[in-house]
Amino acid sequence: MIEPDNLTGMTIVPDAKDWTWVLQRPCPECGFNTQSFPRQHVAALLLANAQAWRDVLAGPSDVRLRSRPDAWSPLEYACHVRDVCRLYAHRLELMLTRDDPTFPNWDQDATAIADRYGEQDPATVSDELTVAAKQLAAAFAALPDESWQRTGSRSDGATFTVESFARYFIHDPIHHLYDVTMRRAA
Repeated sequence: MIEPDNLTGMTIVPDAKDWTWVLQRPCPECGFNTQSFPRQHVAALLLANAQAWRDVLAGPSDVRLRSRPDAWSPLEYACHVRDVCRLYAHRLELMLTRDDPTFPNWDQDATAIADRYGEQDPATVSDELTVAAKQLAAAFAALPDESWQRTGSRSDGATFTVESFARYFIHDPIHHLYDVTMRRAA
C-alpha cells in the first residue's frame, strides 16, 4: 500500500496489473484501441494528450484532491504522465542504441511518494509534462522505418518492438487522462 496522501488521507493500492494486453484489444475502461491508427501517429497523439493535461492542470477545480479512494489526484496523475514520458524517452534511446536491452526497473508508486507528487506546483508540472511529451514525440516522429522493429525487454520478460513499445506507451497517458476526466478515447 502507498502511504496516505497529505491532503486527503486516502491510501492508494499499487497497480500490479500487467497492462500489455492493451496491445491485443481495446481498453474496456478508457476505450482506447492501440491498434486503430498508424504507428506514426503516436507523436501527434502524445502532443494532443499533453495539451489536454495543460487544460486539466489549469482548470477551475483543485487538482490536488483525489476524487476516489483508489485513484490519484489530477496533479498526481499529471506528474506520473510527465515521468512516464521521461522514462520512455530513456527506454526508447536504449532500444535505438543497444541490441535488445533490458530496461531498468521503475517503481511508479515509490516515485510518487519520494517526489511528493501531490505537493508539486501544477503550473510547473504542466510545463515539465509538455517539455517531456514534446521530446518523446519528436523522437517517435524522427524514427526511420527500419527502427520500428528494434527490440527491448522489461525485467519481467515482456518483450517489445519499438512499434509495440510506442503503442503500449501511448495508452498510459490516454488512460490516465480518462482517469481524471472520465472522457473515453475517441
